[in-house]
Amino acid sequence: MIKIAIIDDHDLFREGIRLVLGQIEDFDVVFDTSDGSLFLEFLQHTIPDVVLMDINMPIIDGVETTEKSLEMRPELKIIALTMFADTTHYTQMINAGVKGFILKKSNKNELQHAITMVNSGGNYFSQEIIQKLAFQTINSNAGNDSLTSREMDILHWVCTGLTTHEIADKLFISAKTVEVHRNNILHKADVRNSAELIIWAVKNNYFSIE
Repeated sequence: MIKIAIIDDHDLFREGIRLVLGQIEDFDVVFDTSDGSLFLEFLQHTIPDVVLMDINMPIIDGVETTEKSLEMRPELKIIALTMFADTTHYTQMINAGVKGFILKKSNKNELQHAITMVNSGGNYFSQEIIQKLAFQTINSNAGNDSLTSREMDILHWVCTGLTTHEIADKLFISAKTVEVHRNNILHKADVRNSAELIIWAVKNNYFSIE
């Protein structure tokens, strides 16, 4: 059972997501609120598996709520809920530590897929979001060093959402070796995490969204 928390200040939207997720087997919405501070109180005694986090909220916005949540519970897996036009805080949410973005207009199947993928340790981005992000400059100095063929392999599997251990199994190497290569790729791309790396890979034509 995947335990899910929903933080969004639009009551009808939040209730709609709760209703949709309640129809999916093995999904259990354990908490929902319109207030990020109430979610932080909830985290003091309960840890959900996946959090759906709105970005624009009064009192404490999604960026601050994400940062504080991950300070309290670093193992949290957070997906940002966003409108397509809401690009102001994309990079801030990535830097705060979200595992992906999903558009509020997404259908049930995509929402289910995103939650399942992030819960398993991967990243998920709505195609429209990652394409939009790919045209934004995260770091103008990125990409000065070329990648080795092994790094290209690992980058591909990171972009498809596989975890370190899954990549190790795919390539018949140790998880430690995967992490060494992954850190080398992050250094060459001059980015800080998998979310930024995926965007960098799309922007620099190392990976394409079908």
